[in-house]
Amino acid sequence: MLITFSSAAYANITMLGDIAGQLIRLCGHSVVVPGAILADDVPEALARLKQALENPPAPADAKKTKDSDDEDEEGPAIGLAKRAYPLLQMLEAAARDHKDVMWDSD
Repeated sequence: MLITFSSAAYANITMLGDIAGQLIRLCGHSVVVPGAILADDVPEALARLKQALENPPAPADAKKTKDSDDEDEEGPAIGLAKRAYPLLQMLEAAARDHKDVMWDSD
């Protein structure tokens, strides 16, 4: 499933559903699709997301060791903070322009 975020303050952003769901939860909202963050609540959601990305929980498989060859086969891991960057930009624009942020499945 894909989830598209939209706001009158920023271009639409489409993400895979599991990543989008994680980010929505980190903003302090339930993953109900469709859903929204009202303009008055955007600054708090932005602050929560930034805080969560600065202090990420340890991955469940952090204790497993990986061979150096594993990374070459799968490619380098893309962290949640990098995946969250477009949503952070949207939330910042929405906070600045006092606009809602909505999401829906494609």
